[in-house]
Amino acid sequence: MEMDTSNMGGMMNDYVVPWAIQIGMAIAIFIIGRIVAGIIVNIVRKLLEKAGTDEMLTNFVCSISKAVLMLFIIIAALNQLGVDTTSFIALIGAAGLAIGLSLQSTLQNFAAGVMLILFKPFKLGDFVEAGGSTGVVEKITIFSTIMKTGDNREVIVPNGAIYGGTITNNSARDTRRIDMVFGIGYDDDIKKAKELLNEILAADERILKEPAPLVAVAELADSSVNFNVRPWVKSGDYWGVLFDVTETVKLTFDENKISIPYPQMDVHSKSD
Repeated sequence: MEMDTSNMGGMMNDYVVPWAIQIGMAIAIFIIGRIVAGIIVNIVRKLLEKAGTDEMLTNFVCSISKAVLMLFIIIAALNQLGVDTTSFIALIGAAGLAIGLSLQSTLQNFAAGVMLILFKPFKLGDFVEAGGSTGVVEKITIFSTIMKTGDNREVIVPNGAIYGGTITNNSARDTRRIDMVFGIGYDDDIKKAKELLNEILAADERILKEPAPLVAVAELADSSVNFNVRPWVKSGDYWGVLFDVTETVKLTFDENKISIPYPQMDVHSKSD
């Protein structure tokens, strides 16, 4: 019995106690590391919120930070247990590389989404032309931007296509210039037509006095004398003024016997 007790004591000292210490240290590393990771993530969140970073980006960065920190904590705990983590780290690296290659376009959209959120070339409610689409911005996510078209369709555009191309923000400025072209016949009175165009612009209260609207003869075309008509309006009045002025010009020209030329074809018949 004394020999058996001695053997058991040796096993306790040689195996059980060291393993118990290692397991205890590994658990302590995991628990303490998890607490520290939580504190770090909270600090990062507060710094991002203080900097005015978008909430969606803040949540994403915090999630990624927590996942990375927990990965290091788990590796440290395994290392304390005597597990060879070299191959484990290499495996994670290889898996990360494979995932990165397979999700290349997704990562590109993510990077573009971060840039859009940080630099804000447009905001919700802006009317933009970007990524081959035109519409009002309804939502900006990490990977895509959702727009609503004029006929109430929803368009989802990848952020990579938006940030990698030209972005035209029609709502960025308070005012916009409307560029219109109206043609009259060569036999019509140019001065009279110009006077009527100026009267039409002056009668519309939505058209700004400053900058002053422009009415000028721009081109002597093949079949018409073309006027450039360029009034300035508030951005929200752009389409309404464009449609109303176009209609009013047609009605006014008709009332004053001023013609608006249109393409014609003369057919000559020759009889034997």
